[in-house]
Amino acid sequence: LLAAGCGGSSDSASSDTTPTEEWADGLCSSISTWTSSLTSIVDTLKGGDLSEDSLTSAVDEAKGATETFTTSLSDLGTPDTEAGQEARDSVDKLVTDIQADMTEIEDAVNGASGVAGAIAAVPTISSTLAKAGEQVSNTLSGFQDLDAKGELESAFESSSSCQELTGGS
Repeated sequence: LLAAGCGGSSDSASSDTTPTEEWADGLCSSISTWTSSLTSIVDTLKGGDLSEDSLTSAVDEAKGATETFTTSLSDLGTPDTEAGQEARDSVDKLVTDIQADMTEIEDAVNGASGVAGAIAAVPTISSTLAKAGEQVSNTLSGFQDLDAKGELESAFESSSSCQELTGGS
């Protein structure tokens, strides 16, 4: 309700603003689901019996999970806080970074031929997934710098999805 009086141009559609706790919950839920999917995929690959087909299948699953993740993040909107646009910009950058990571993984798999090629692609996949994890962590950490009034922090603390996400670390 307070944001309604903040005026500005008619370009800023109020329907694009999301209640802060709902935004935080959506963010954490999306991260949790995506992380769980990727962990399962990596565990399958680590299980052995690596072939070009199993690697391609794993990357297809990771691509699907990542597309769902990045779409979910893009659909979050802008949190209804003073630093809402900056938070949204951070999430948009994360989406771009994660999509680039997925392209890097796909390129490694597409360049793989046979079992030896599949095995050679695994380090690239592993390091790129680790980089993606760091990008997510850095984005979440960066919210602290944006959040002078503690609005995002309060929303993250109130969100059950965020509590589940941080409770495991």
